[in-house]
Amino acid sequence: MALAQLAQVERNDAGIAEAVGIFRQRFGDAFVTGHAVREQHSHTTTYIPSQLPDGVVFPKTLEEIQDAVRICAEHRVPIIPFGTGTSLEGHVNAPGGGISIDTSQMKGVLSVNAEDLDCTVEAGITREELNAHLRDTGLFFPIDPGANASIGGMTSTRASGTNAVRYGTMRENVLSLTAVMPDGRAVTTAKRARKSSAGYDLTRLLVGSEGTLGVIASVTLKLHGIPQAISGGVCPFPSVDAACRAVIMTIQMGIPVARIELINALGMKSLNAYSNLGYAESPCLFVEFHGTEAGVGEQAEMFGEIAAEYGGGPFLWTNVAEERAKLWKARHDSYWAGLALRPGCKALATDVCVPISRLAECINETEEEIARSGLIAPIVGHVGDGNFHAMVLMDADDPKEIEAAEAFVARLNMRAIAMEGTCTGEHGIGQGKMPFLERELGAGVDVMRAIKQAIDPLGIMNPGKVFTSTSG
Repeated sequence: MALAQLAQVERNDAGIAEAVGIFRQRFGDAFVTGHAVREQHSHTTTYIPSQLPDGVVFPKTLEEIQDAVRICAEHRVPIIPFGTGTSLEGHVNAPGGGISIDTSQMKGVLSVNAEDLDCTVEAGITREELNAHLRDTGLFFPIDPGANASIGGMTSTRASGTNAVRYGTMRENVLSLTAVMPDGRAVTTAKRARKSSAGYDLTRLLVGSEGTLGVIASVTLKLHGIPQAISGGVCPFPSVDAACRAVIMTIQMGIPVARIELINALGMKSLNAYSNLGYAESPCLFVEFHGTEAGVGEQAEMFGEIAAEYGGGPFLWTNVAEERAKLWKARHDSYWAGLALRPGCKALATDVCVPISRLAECINETEEEIARSGLIAPIVGHVGDGNFHAMVLMDADDPKEIEAAEAFVARLNMRAIAMEGTCTGEHGIGQGKMPFLERELGAGVDVMRAIKQAIDPLGIMNPGKVFTSTSG
């Protein structure tokens, strides 16, 4: 995507200059304008060009976030919330310049309510740091996107991961949050109760809003008990179609699978090479079950029988934690493994999600198009939810390759939408998927614009993301 194709945001040079001066005085060493730091806060892990902020502030408290937002509001300066910078659709770019608010210094665990199975944490703590803190409680937080993302960032993008088929996404696991709104007010969206009929659901409004409505400062999360026993393994299949049909049958049979991940043949080739594995280089399902010792064994056996019906197997499964950890580490490294298929190239990583009954059809058509086009694009997916990812490898300096990759992604998005699915199950809209949101939701986007205008009338919260300020 050429820079000229991204949504344009007019710079307010005078306001930015005044705000930068105030930030220097107010925040001292916690405000940085050096090029290297600003570049780190505009980077994306895909090929979208970087657009740098004018400064980066590192607040340590809710009150400091409020102070930063009020300065920006007074001078009409864009605000770009920043967690760990692992998003894939240009969420942290600054198309109109402005101030990046980096919450990485806010890592506090404010409370753990073990009896209620919840906790409240500051936005900057990462999912791995949270689970390390929880280890001795017998509880864990299950949402696991491929990166060690911050909880605030995961909330903002409505993140998901390999455990979503059993535990849900961030949408289901956030009970409440505190966010600083565009005028500097701090709003807490709900209490800790597991359900409420009190007013509008502000929590769900802000979960997935991608920093366009406020800066998330803290989050109250659901926790889950660490399973008594876990089993998991790898099962090869003769085709992607056979693997997808086994997934559908597993879900329809009500087997309580915790993780069920598809990696196509090219993806398995990359994982074997990158992680030094020796699995079959054919489409494979990575599967995991949580429960009692007897339960996980029974579930694994039932899955093995289903797989055999579709020509799959043998299903090699284990209860040994170290072996399972190696398996899932390889799955989470699939992005880096894919890049190694074509050294020196960049990736256009995209995802879509369709009703599970259309999953096999959608992946089959996508693989056929990849083969026809000559693209190198491994596929992995959280297929228990109907969600899969394609990673197109391309020379980012070759306009023809960029054009071919973008055309492929556009057709994939439209294919998913035509199958009553979505152009993104996990990555979010950001900058990269903006052209497809209106195709998917139509007039619903005008309602989003009205909400945005009401909450952020100055348009300073992460402008140039999700949708343009006007239709058409």
